[in-house]
Amino acid sequence: MSIELRQQMKLAQKLLMTQQLQQAIKLLQLNRMELSGALQTELEQNPMLEEAADGPAEIGQLLAEESGGDSAEVPVTARVAGDDPVAVAEVNWEDYSNSFDADFSFAHETPAADAPSRLDFLAAMPGLTAFLAWQLTHLRLSEQDLDIARFILGNLDGHGFFDADIADICQQVGCSEEEAEAMLRLVQNLDPPGVAARSIQESLLLQLERQGLEDSLAWRIAAEFFSELSNRNLLEIARRVKIPLRDVQAAAALLAELVPYPGNEYSNEPTQDVVPDVYVFKIEDEFIVRLNTDDLPQLQLASEYQDLLAGGDAAARNYLSEQKRNAHLLISALDYRHSTICRVMESIVQQQRDFFELGPGHLRPLILSDVSREVGVHESTVSRATANKYVETSHGIYELKYFFSATAAASGNGDDLTAENVKQRLAQLVREENPAKPLNDGALAELLEKEGIRVARRTVAKYREQLRIPTVKFRRKE
Repeated sequence: MSIELRQQMKLAQKLLMTQQLQQAIKLLQLNRMELSGALQTELEQNPMLEEAADGPAEIGQLLAEESGGDSAEVPVTARVAGDDPVAVAEVNWEDYSNSFDADFSFAHETPAADAPSRLDFLAAMPGLTAFLAWQLTHLRLSEQDLDIARFILGNLDGHGFFDADIADICQQVGCSEEEAEAMLRLVQNLDPPGVAARSIQESLLLQLERQGLEDSLAWRIAAEFFSELSNRNLLEIARRVKIPLRDVQAAAALLAELVPYPGNEYSNEPTQDVVPDVYVFKIEDEFIVRLNTDDLPQLQLASEYQDLLAGGDAAARNYLSEQKRNAHLLISALDYRHSTICRVMESIVQQQRDFFELGPGHLRPLILSDVSREVGVHESTVSRATANKYVETSHGIYELKYFFSATAAASGNGDDLTAENVKQRLAQLVREENPAKPLNDGALAELLEKEGIRVARRTVAKYREQLRIPTVKFRRKE
């Protein structure tokens, strides 16, 4: 067989990704917040685009009210001695400031003229470390004590626990073990109670100590029987302590009111807001789908630049012609996005009508191909149209992917059930169980099977964990 180069003709069909198709796909998979940012970018970069004015451009200026007279100067609160941890624990920090300032400094000199303004840090949410450091600024501490305190604060994890040991403090700061222990004890007496503990057990003990309950039964249980308490083995605790079970239950209830992770409430992680992309309203007997276009820029061609296309030099006309073509493509892609999402949502509403009428417990099995066949698009288009998008209904806000679920089980009357249906029934069984004799996963599976819902015990355990329902020993209330 000879090897040679030669030309030949071949006829084939290919799907070419044109610029218009690429832009349509890109816009379709964006959610509302991402789309808003993308449109603002296009408005800044394309001179042939402008935002259509749908209201008066000018807003009347607000009149500022002038305060009458100077306010009285607030008296300065005296600093607290930092050599007594017990005294620090008794300080009412609200007397020192209405709200702590995260823009603190351990230095007492006047900041430089070119120092950053507080406005530069408004986007940074103050967390636990900033709150503790603010409290330390009100204490009279030596430079070495401040170094130790900084090291302790820098080694607090997200739960507020001290993630190091005394030896680490001594090695890093160059202090004695007694000095490190004293400063750790001082930090532990700051707010919130239980901070800088080295375990959940120590955190609970610090909180009981702050309440003056060192001689209580709750203290003894937390100190000596923490393992049994974690496993809710209250009978074993009562047997070993030789006291009535009701007393142990009362002490356990007191411990349950404490905060095992004191730093969680000071988390400064940003909250991801959910803005619905689609609204579903019920008017009489019909469900109406409306796309959320509130606050989205309404695009149109800029008339000022269109006039320039008739004149000017050739380079300017070519540039504006190209930008006008891009503007037309963008507006067409937006129209395609809006119509596709609305058609997909209308199909979901039609096939999940029981959900919109009655609630989450009536979700039926639905897959992408069911919607794609009805809408007349490919499954990948339905997937992009529902990705990272939310709908607001009378039952709450749901992700569009929530409405797609395969068959998980069959009911007694032969209807297919989704995993969400089984979870709803499982949660109802747990709510109705006897708290003194909670049902294990096997018993729950048997009850579901009696109702005609056949699921394995391991499936029940998986659904229970997804619902964040604890195991039997943690649900039992003697």
